[in-house]
Amino acid sequence: MNKAVLYSTWGCHLCEEAEALLKAANIDFQLIDIVDDEQAFAAFRLHIPVLAIAQHYLYWSFDKDALAAFVKTHSS
Repeated sequence: MNKAVLYSTWGCHLCEEAEALLKAANIDFQLIDIVDDEQAFAAFRLHIPVLAIAQHYLYWSFDKDALAAFVKTHSS
């Protein structure tokens, strides 16, 4: 199973909402603060939060249904 990665940063209320959705859906994910990752910062600084699974990206805004569909499609 491919690991989900949530790109976010501290103090981002949208990122907190995305993280809460992932936790509520019981999705195992790695949290990466884009401030600590030069490549992630360059790629996502204007787009966070972004969920990545196996080089596929789900950009905010997403809800629990969009999240479930994305995970089902890309996590296998």
